[in-house]
Amino acid sequence: MFKKFDEKESVSGTQQLKSSVQKSIRNKLISEFPTLTNHLDKIIPKKDAFKIVKCHEHIELLVRSDGEILFFRQREGTWMPTLRLLHKYPFMLPWMQVDRGAIRFILSGANIMCPGLTSKGANMSPAADANCVVAVMAEGKQNALCVGITALSAKDIKKTNKGVGIENCHYLNDGLWYMKPVK
Repeated sequence: MFKKFDEKESVSGTQQLKSSVQKSIRNKLISEFPTLTNHLDKIIPKKDAFKIVKCHEHIELLVRSDGEILFFRQREGTWMPTLRLLHKYPFMLPWMQVDRGAIRFILSGANIMCPGLTSKGANMSPAADANCVVAVMAEGKQNALCVGITALSAKDIKKTNKGVGIENCHYLNDGLWYMKPVK
């Protein structure tokens, strides 16, 4: 999603949100990420006005008033946290762990294949259903290296052990990772 993302070319506009829209986004974030309920006031304070940055390919970025990019989504889909936010609150998403051999492929933007999630050194969260936003961790590493959406549930990944298991949406060192705060 952000492989060839360039801040100057990809951003098409910024929109300040009405308070009613902000409230609905906050409620949607709480419903999507129930573990953030106690922390959402730190992430997006109620009195703080945040904005949406519209980008090419129907991508929207949720930005706090200080310019920090917090969440993103594509085509009215689910909001997904940026890796910077995920590193601050690692408990907000179910996680899937890949083996060491998958790291270099993920960092080049490749999707995560089922064998990389079922091999020795890999581990899956049983709570992950199909079309669930997950944090992808790596064997022996402390922080997440990717945010993705599961193509299959954890049970189906173990059963089939073939094909794409997680679609890579945002990974370390992609265009969104290097994007400067939006003012």
